[in-house]
Amino acid sequence: MKYMFSQLMALMNQSRQSNNLRLLIRFVIILAGMFVVYSVLFHVIMEMEGQRHSWLTGLYWTLTVMSTLGFGDITFTTDLGRLFSMLVMLSGVIFLLIMLPFTFIQFFYAPWLEAQSRARAPRKVPDTMSGHVILTHFDAVAQNLVEKLDRYGIPYVILAPDLQQALHLHERGLNVVLGEVDAPETYTRLLVQHAALVVVMNGDIASTNIIFTIHEACDQVPTITNADDDDSLDILRLAGSTHTFQFTKMLGQVLARRVLGLSLQANIIGQFDELRIAEAPAMRSPLQGQTLAQSRLRELTGVNVVGLWEQGRFHLPSPTTVIGPSTVLVLAGSQEQLRAYDKFVGSSETDRSEQKPVLVLGGGRVGMSVAQTLGGRGIDYRVVEKKARTTDDERIIQGSAADLDVLIEAGINDTPSIIVTTHDDDLNIFLTIYCRRLRPDVQIICRASLDRNINTMHRAGANLVMSFSSLVTTTILNLLKPEKLLMISEGLHIFRSTPHQSITGKALHDLHVREDTGCSIIAIKREEQMHINPDPSTVVTAEDKLILIGTAEAERTFLEKYRAS
Repeated sequence: MKYMFSQLMALMNQSRQSNNLRLLIRFVIILAGMFVVYSVLFHVIMEMEGQRHSWLTGLYWTLTVMSTLGFGDITFTTDLGRLFSMLVMLSGVIFLLIMLPFTFIQFFYAPWLEAQSRARAPRKVPDTMSGHVILTHFDAVAQNLVEKLDRYGIPYVILAPDLQQALHLHERGLNVVLGEVDAPETYTRLLVQHAALVVVMNGDIASTNIIFTIHEACDQVPTITNADDDDSLDILRLAGSTHTFQFTKMLGQVLARRVLGLSLQANIIGQFDELRIAEAPAMRSPLQGQTLAQSRLRELTGVNVVGLWEQGRFHLPSPTTVIGPSTVLVLAGSQEQLRAYDKFVGSSETDRSEQKPVLVLGGGRVGMSVAQTLGGRGIDYRVVEKKARTTDDERIIQGSAADLDVLIEAGINDTPSIIVTTHDDDLNIFLTIYCRRLRPDVQIICRASLDRNINTMHRAGANLVMSFSSLVTTTILNLLKPEKLLMISEGLHIFRSTPHQSITGKALHDLHVREDTGCSIIAIKREEQMHINPDPSTVVTAEDKLILIGTAEAERTFLEKYRAS
């Protein structure tokens, strides 16, 4: 009863609901007036027919006729009385059986249910919350970010302006708060002054308003946002955005840096302090056909082979692993060690005039970013774009990437690499299968919009797949925990961890981390000094910072097993 009373009070206190109740009461008064009028007319006509009944009988007759029950115990004998009975019955069907239920549902029952739903949707975060991440927009990117925040034990809250979305997310077990994204009091209820970061991934115009509103509530909290257009960069910064990125351009740059086969030189794809992560093709190098033990790479150059790519699949190396013609080595080492590797394999840049253009399928924001990055490296390219463009650049070829003649004109028969950049995953899978059938030996790099399509793209023939959501997640995590995470490829990460007590005091060769978790320790940071590729006899101390590499699943296993921070 207390719950029902509180719900009714909440219902009546809202201005919109009060107006609905007034309309419902007005309809009930009209209906009651009809009962009174019909009861009076009942007595008048009954007197004309010589019948006498009590006033309660008149009301009883009116209700039974209007509700179409019509027991027949009280009837008129004249045509006027029967005509009156028909009028009462028809008006009862309309007002009592049709209008009353719909009026009750619309003006009372539905608002009551909505009030119940609103009562279930959280309106604020706990008063003790701090160091949390606020997300003002929820999509596939935010879903990926939330999963990573959960993994690292970082509190978060999703701001949902729509009630149904808020209830849906709440029922899924996500931390959500219902509120308007452009209302300062919303961020006050979110304790924005105690937040570690606000992630604003709405559209450029909406993001500008949100960031301006956030700084009205608290001008100290850091914010991060994405700018779709170049012109929005300055506006978002003027609005108060702390970190403004163009993630689509960043994705294009990442894809372009993964191009291999232009030379044997190690291609640096990531950096962790002094630690460099690079990829190097084994094809036509002195390493081809040897095992890792036979290559003596670590002894001769100092670099450590921390992984191998084989036809789009990542493998942890062992001394007996054979380096094949399609193998791509993942190397970890310092800048000097990678230079020693380049000298060892005898890599030198080939004549640029002899290089065949890299093929880019899709001329959107990501595709053009790929092209600009390749051009900045002095690498020739051809972009295939279906939509017409007003440009005289001969490197941009208009036509469908599914048209063989267009692909031949773009140079698919000679290109060393194909980069598929459209925003449609289905189309990317289609083009990957098509290009793999045309060129079984070519390197195919593919963009994924949804994480669930990554494995499908690998099966379709992609050597490497990078997703927009993972790029955004990694960038945000690096802002929250500097150099905590580095995404090497989709599903392959380098991450930092504090040693668990079960690790400290033991030498690396006694830990069996690789066998137990699938991760490899590639560096140890000790007293502000980075020890890259440490000797297996190195003893781990509690003050060390471990740098590890592994797949997403291996990282999860390591964190669960050792509860690293």
